[in-house]
Amino acid sequence: MYRRSAAAAVLLAAALTLTACGSDAKPEAAGTAKPKPPASSGVPDPADAQSTATAPPAAKPTGPVLPDAKLTPATGSFTAQEKKYLSGRVPERMDPAAVLQTGQEACQRVQRTAKHDKDAAVGSIIAGEIPTAKDAIPALCPDQQPVLTAAQKGFPDGTRTDLAAGSYRALTQSTTCTWQAKGKDGSVLASSPMTLPAGAKIVAEVPAGTAEFASTGCYAWIPA
Repeated sequence: MYRRSAAAAVLLAAALTLTACGSDAKPEAAGTAKPKPPASSGVPDPADAQSTATAPPAAKPTGPVLPDAKLTPATGSFTAQEKKYLSGRVPERMDPAAVLQTGQEACQRVQRTAKHDKDAAVGSIIAGEIPTAKDAIPALCPDQQPVLTAAQKGFPDGTRTDLAAGSYRALTQSTTCTWQAKGKDGSVLASSPMTLPAGAKIVAEVPAGTAEFASTGCYAWIPA
């Protein structure tokens, strides 16, 4: 009798252990299976977010920087163009290779985006989504200079008081893009249509005498 009771106790304990393990495994598996946003969506890639969080600041440092003579990697050497990019950009006590990597990653992002959609690459620079691109492209990936040149002619979504008259194209196909051109007295000189068909090209005709141009949901603009 004692042997039967002991055996039953052992079997019961084993069953409870297996049940507990099985119940723990399901939440853990669900927690690790995080969906990745599609490449075409506006949701940032988690890999890009992680890289941005750990990257050195985009702007040139305001504090002490490494002199050019000390811009040397732990192994190997930098090219003349890489040294040009790093000059005045590496804070003291920071690895120059880490700063260089930030510029190289900016080039890679522009190259990847431009390969599929040049407008998207131009817009990402105008909107400041790749802050190091303006300095990195001339030094590290001059093949992307046409993208940078186009971006330098554009401006981001928002309000401008110095916009010349002319035609401007929004780098988005969002139906929520709206804009207005106002005169000095605040009167509306031109504005976006009430409704936009999906996928339509959005062009703003800014008339002469415009004192303020304001847009919302239009991402970025370039001359049409």
